Formats: sequence, C-alpha cells, structure tokens
Amino acid sequence: MLDRMFLVFLAVRIASVFLVTTWFVPDEYWQSLEVAHRLAFGYGHLTWEWTAGLRSYLYPALIAGLYKLLALLNVDTVELLTVLPRVLQALLSAYADYRFYVWTKKSKWSAFLLASSWCWFYVGSRTLANTIETSLTMVALSYFPWTSECTRFLWIVGLSFFMRPTSVIPWVPLCLYHFKKSTHPTWEILLKRYFLIGLLTGALSVGVDSYFHGSLVFSTYEFLKYNVLKGVGSFYGEHPWYWYVYAGLPTVLGVYLFPFLLASYETVRHRKVYKERAVLLYSVLFTVVVYSLLSHKEFRFLLPVLPMCLYVEADYLSRWSRKASSKTIWLAALFIVAVNGLMAGYTGLVHQRGTLDVMPYLASNAKEYRDEFNNPAKVLFLMPCHSTPFYSHVHHNVTMRFLRCEPNLDEKENYVDEAAQFYENPMGWVRKNLPVHPVSALPSHVVAFDVLEPQIKDFLSIYREKVSFFHTDYPSERVGQFVKVYERYDPNATPRTTTTTTTTTTPLPVVDDYENDNEEYNA
Repeated sequence: MLDRMFLVFLAVRIASVFLVTTWFVPDEYWQSLEVAHRLAFGYGHLTWEWTAGLRSYLYPALIAGLYKLLALLNVDTVELLTVLPRVLQALLSAYADYRFYVWTKKSKWSAFLLASSWCWFYVGSRTLANTIETSLTMVALSYFPWTSECTRFLWIVGLSFFMRPTSVIPWVPLCLYHFKKSTHPTWEILLKRYFLIGLLTGALSVGVDSYFHGSLVFSTYEFLKYNVLKGVGSFYGEHPWYWYVYAGLPTVLGVYLFPFLLASYETVRHRKVYKERAVLLYSVLFTVVVYSLLSHKEFRFLLPVLPMCLYVEADYLSRWSRKASSKTIWLAALFIVAVNGLMAGYTGLVHQRGTLDVMPYLASNAKEYRDEFNNPAKVLFLMPCHSTPFYSHVHHNVTMRFLRCEPNLDEKENYVDEAAQFYENPMGWVRKNLPVHPVSALPSHVVAFDVLEPQIKDFLSIYREKVSFFHTDYPSERVGQFVKVYERYDPNATPRTTTTTTTTTTPLPVVDDYENDNEEYNA
C-alpha cells in the first residue's frame, strides 16, 4: 500500500506539470527532449555539446524510450510528447521527495518545507539534467550510512556523476566523512566499493553514450575538458565570484533563507551536537565555493544542495516548534506558504511564458500551412539562440532555422557568433543571409520578440502579424514583452492551382548546420 505522504508529494509534483507553464533555461528542451526526439523519430537538432560528445545520453534515452512507446501506440501527438516526459520526471521527483522524507525520520517540517518550496515546485517536473541530478541526490542521501557501513548510496552517486560530472561536488565532504567514520581501512573501501561501483556505472555510461554517438566516447572526460580546462562555460556569461552568496543561494532558498541562517549559526556553535547538520553544511559550503571559482554561474547549479539546506532547516524548526506556541507555528507556516505560493505562481504561470505558448501555434501551422505557391511552412526564429523549444514541440519535419551561438571552439581570432552578428546589424544580416527573390524562397513564418520589430520593419513589410503572445513584464534590449509570429504574403503572386498532392507533400529535410541553413535559404 502506498504511503499517504508519497501520494501528497506525487500530487504536488503532478500539479506542477500543469501549473508551471513558463520558460526557464534552454537545457530543459535542447539537452533532453530535442535529443530524445532525434533518437526516437530520426530528426531533431543536436547542439554542439552532443556533436563534441560531452553530454550523456542516459537521460534523453529514457525519454526517447517513452517517445517510442507513444509512436508504437500511434498516439505520438505534440501534446503527449511535451507533457508525458514532465509527468515521468514528476514521478521521479515525487519518489525522491518521499526518500527525503524517510531520511529525515518522517519529520513533518521536512515534508512541509519540501512540498512548499517555490524553487523545487518550479523545477521539480522540468526535464532538466539538474532536476534528475537533484532527485538522485535526495535518494542517495536517504541511503547514506550515517550510522551503518552500507554503501548502496554509491550506485546512485556514480550514476549521477556520469550523467552530470559536477554532481559529485556536494559528495566530496560526505565521502570524506564516510571514510573517517568507517571501521574498514580507507584503501579497502576505495578499492572494493568506490572503484568497483564507479567502474560498473562508468561502463554502463560509456556503453550507452558510445552506442548512440556511433563511436567510443568518454562524455565525462569531454565534459570536464570543455567546461573546466577550456572554460567554454564563460562564453555564456560571467558573474563575480561572490554571486552565489548574494544572489544564487538566496534565490534558491527564497523565504527559507532566514531560518536557514539561524539553523546554520546554531549548527556551527554546537557542531559536536548536530554532527549530521554540520557535515551537510560543509557540503553546502564546499559546493558554493567550488562553483564560485567558475566564471559561468546559474541558479540551477545549486539545486543539489537544496535538500541539504532543507534538512538542516527542518531539524532546526522541529526543535524550535517544541517551544513555540501553536499560534506562532501556524503563522510561520502560513507566511511560508503565502510567500512561496506567490513566487511559484508568478514564475510558473506568468514570467517568460510566451516562448512556450507560441509553439502549439507553430506546430499547428507546420502540419496545415501551405502558401500561395503550395509550399509548406518554413520557420525562422529571429531571437536570442535557443529562446524556444524546437522539433520536440513541433513534431513535424519542416525546415526551421534559429540564430546559432556556438562558442569559439576552433579559437578563431575576432570570433563573433551568428546571434551576436545579427543583433549588431539586424537588417544587414537579413540582406546577407536571406534571398532577395523569389519571395517564395523566404521563410513563411518569422518568430521574433516585439522589441526587434522597429529594427527589421523593412524586411517585415511583406509579412503580416498573425498572433502575439505575452512573455514577460521585464523586457530587455533583446527579449521583449511579447513574442510575435509574422506570416509572409505576396500580393503580386499568381496562386498555383491546388491539387490532391497538397496533403502528400514530401517533408523538407532537417537542417542541422549553419552552412546547410544558408544553402536552404539562398537556393
């Protein structure tokens, strides 16, 4: 019989699938769903990380299996292809929540904090590597041998490491603690447990990655080579070393920050009394310090330490509530729910939703649209690269193109990626990269933010605005308040007679590289 608390967690995570309808980061789609769509259906865009072999196929292969099942049942609709992977992740997150609850000896505060966390509600059902990494961290923590010699947690840590190598960072202090408290010699634990389990999980990862990649590849090594040794991550933005202290961790914790600081202070003062809390704090501190040394920083990188922070805070609040009045406890709980609810509601339902709302419209047009010359749809995204999902949300093999932004992997002098070139001179880029005639060779649809419209108004003179989707209350220089779709028209065209071949037009080939894109549009 299922535990009632598991059902509560499951209900919360499933609810987030349908209540979190906004855009967070490109990796949610481009590093999971898009890859899975290519594995299952033979078309889809692979970013440079996949061609360079530094991403693991373990997670996308799981989603691809789900896609294959839907295809076999002949129910591979766009709606199911986009929703069911999130439902699958919600199930995994709910199980992780329950394991966290068991780890905390079924503490009511731990269940409450986890279920009401705005951040975990916001990302807990997203198809992000960071989400599955956090789920695996919670499960592994529940098996960590605080009072025993069990090493089952290493299987989960090993799997997580080969899926995303940086996931090992929070485990360094925990594993050192494991060595210290164990009654077995360190060399014995290293050889018979760590090395053996690492070898087996590594063999699984290398086997899966090499199979899908088509040649022998060590994705973990490639990941570390590009992100640490070559520092490619800095290409996507840099922050000061203290960013995680004043912005990263406070954002992830939200309203939990203040009680977490109180709990941390108490733990440091009485670290011999609260040994588990102290070890977890060391892990959090170590993780923040290591990530602070890297130039590229994002909120999601700290997700794996969220359960550790919540454990420390839940234990502190459990002890505090023994002395506090019931009225004070209820007021604190209502305040936490209210603040988290507002944050989760705004970020999940309002902020950055336009780039997702536009995709069902494009999916519908991709299958049904024919221009005045009976040509199928051809979509051009004039937006910062990876601003929207791609074939995983269209599920139709039409030609689509977006502005590319690969880092300078070949170390060229004065390198400027395509997206940056476009924004330096939008109309200049259009004249250089898009055909002047015939009109039918131009994209049938252009997707862009409203802030770009004045800069490309000459190009848009042969396009009509068809639909507009609200995106954000905080527009910037490149990201506007609305996402707009423009459809091409030619008032001087002589329509071709439509025949029964309209519905059997051969799909256009997928364009996966910049040179082929140019050939397609300049044909």
